[in-house]
Amino acid sequence: MVYWAFAGLILGAIAGSFLATAAVRWPAGRTLAGRSACDGCGRVLGPVELIPVLGYLIRHGRCPTCGALIDPRHLQIELAAAGIGVLAFAIAPGLVGLVGALFGWQLLLLAVLDLEHFWLPDRATGLLALTGIAAGAAGAQPFPNDRLIGAAAGYLILWLVARGYRRVRRREGLGGGDPKLFGAVGAWIGWTALPFVLLGAGLIGLGAVLIARLRGADVPADMRLPFGTLLALAAWAMWIVQNG
Repeated sequence: MVYWAFAGLILGAIAGSFLATAAVRWPAGRTLAGRSACDGCGRVLGPVELIPVLGYLIRHGRCPTCGALIDPRHLQIELAAAGIGVLAFAIAPGLVGLVGALFGWQLLLLAVLDLEHFWLPDRATGLLALTGIAAGAAGAQPFPNDRLIGAAAGYLILWLVARGYRRVRRREGLGGGDPKLFGAVGAWIGWTALPFVLLGAGLIGLGAVLIARLRGADVPADMRLPFGTLLALAAWAMWIVQNG
């Protein structure tokens, strides 16, 4: 078990390095290809600096050449991805753990993008759906039929909610990416788990609003919440419940 958790730690940190790069560059319209470099002076990073987590700590969060601050999201996302890897392999050592970690890593990127930019890229949600269906075809539970129904039901449920809200309230209530993400989640966890994910996302959102109120923040009735982030958190929690 310890060896599997360690493997999850290493794989997660490596995955987190790519996810952090994507989270920083993608919204800015920058290419994900090419070598990593300092955002301040453009110096190409050396091998030691590219080591996930340790590279950031060794440099004390700054470029040694120009002294520019390194975006802390690199460290935060690498640590989060490493934690996902450890937990997934601790719960289900072997192939099932790897599949769960892959699910969690993809959700992590989507959660960050929605939290920071209210953006759920079609390429990311599409890849999440495809890998979920592929995992089912490879033999991971739930079975492929449950995943396909989950993908269709997840998308349709939130699409109908968004359409109904727009018709009744005359304004947008959900972004266009939320139904696609919920459909992709259904392709991973199956249709029977979708109500619990929706409930969990709602409870997390209510908790966030309550905390904001307790801190004295102004919480208007039309306050925007990154619902994709809430769905991502609830979806991976459901995977843990299913496999724990």
